[in-house]
Amino acid sequence: MGEDVSATTFSLEDSMRYRQKLRRCLDVFRLMLDDLRFDTDSLKTGLEVEVNIVGNDAQPAMRNAEILQAFANPTFQRELGRFNLEINVPPRLIDGEGLTDYEHFLRSSLAMADEYAHHVDACLVLIGILPTLTEAHTVLANLSPVPRYLVLNREIIEARGGNIDIDIAGQERLAVRTDSIGPEAACTSVQFHIQVPADRFANYWNASQALAGPQVAVGANSPFVFGRRVWEETRIALFEQAADTRSEELRTQGVRPRVWFGERWITSTSELFEENLRYFPPLLPLLDDEDPVEVFRAGGVPRLPELRLHNGTVYRWNRPVYDIMNGRPHLRVENRVLPAGPAVSDMLANAAFYFGLTRALAEADEPVWKHMGFAVAAQNFRRGAEQGLQARMWWPGHGERPVADLIREVLLPLAADGLDRFGTAVVVRDRLLGIIEGRCATGRTGAAWQTETVAALERGGRSRREALVEMLRRYMSLMHTNAPVHTWPVG
Repeated sequence: MGEDVSATTFSLEDSMRYRQKLRRCLDVFRLMLDDLRFDTDSLKTGLEVEVNIVGNDAQPAMRNAEILQAFANPTFQRELGRFNLEINVPPRLIDGEGLTDYEHFLRSSLAMADEYAHHVDACLVLIGILPTLTEAHTVLANLSPVPRYLVLNREIIEARGGNIDIDIAGQERLAVRTDSIGPEAACTSVQFHIQVPADRFANYWNASQALAGPQVAVGANSPFVFGRRVWEETRIALFEQAADTRSEELRTQGVRPRVWFGERWITSTSELFEENLRYFPPLLPLLDDEDPVEVFRAGGVPRLPELRLHNGTVYRWNRPVYDIMNGRPHLRVENRVLPAGPAVSDMLANAAFYFGLTRALAEADEPVWKHMGFAVAAQNFRRGAEQGLQARMWWPGHGERPVADLIREVLLPLAADGLDRFGTAVVVRDRLLGIIEGRCATGRTGAAWQTETVAALERGGRSRREALVEMLRRYMSLMHTNAPVHTWPVG
């Protein structure tokens, strides 16, 4: 629902009927929680990876449709920009060699897709924001011609009452104006999913929020946007502003943004869906024929399509997901904090750190969020995005300290304990968490490698544009070795 958007315009009456249906869906969702109908068999995990497409000149290539037509693999699908693809990796358990299986699947899938990309003079790159991307690439004409994307673009622009102004102050300042949500397509991510029992969902979401700051600091890979050196993970600020539906007046009044960290810890599963209905007007008020009350009363599993579609237009950094698999409903936390890349090994190290640490924090006898203000978690998140491993963060029992030290001394042991609870093989656990430790020891994330390399090239006489092109070429070559980024040479 929402992929095939047949309506071209929506009326006030459409929105009113949709909100009524949303309330009905939410009422049934609460009944389902009370009825304990959710799958609680296992903590299954999943991955989604967004990929950029570049031509032989290292510039963005608008060829996702051509690649997909040639490749014809259901694992891959179009993303917002014509220079993007998304890989949906089949979910699995991460006991034993599960994380290594993910790594092998991703590497082989990317290699096959890259081979097809070469047939249209293109190649794939795993990176948070393409450093060779310019404002001219992120125009309306370069959005994938998927009805949902085009309607979303129109609704966001109309809700704002005009163009989108992006203004991010960092090492250098980015200030641009656009007439579309095209800059959102610049933000490519890796998304981690963890399926959890309904009665433990709040703990897992709170844990994901608490660790978001250290997570983005050690995984930063988006320092350049439209030629400017901004934050270590500029993707966070760029996405927040590019998908902001608020007019200037509503921002001044403190209306909540649709790209949202949140504002409080939760105690029940339904709270986030309730907030979605309470705070955010529908962007795609599309009605389905399903009557969720009747399906529930008949002993069936309601699809709740309106609730799911609306949830998909509220861009939380940790999003709740209601889904159905093999006829059984389940709940997932979708972690959307991190950029794609640099190497597949790096992304699986990030996955091991997230899955392990989330489980350890969620199942702790004394939850960390009981001793951490939500505003502190939000501040840690912003600091991590702005400063990467140079940031200082506050953590209960340890005060404020350098995040690299916090990760090495406090969080990595917790992540190892969490992976042990999953039953992850020790050799897999140690290899992947060792990559996280290596980044902290060297201070070299993907963002740090990019900025160091560009700085060295500029000192050698290259212009910024030339340096970005050459850096990206080196990045892609090293990416294919699967060596983790903290081992990559600079200069």
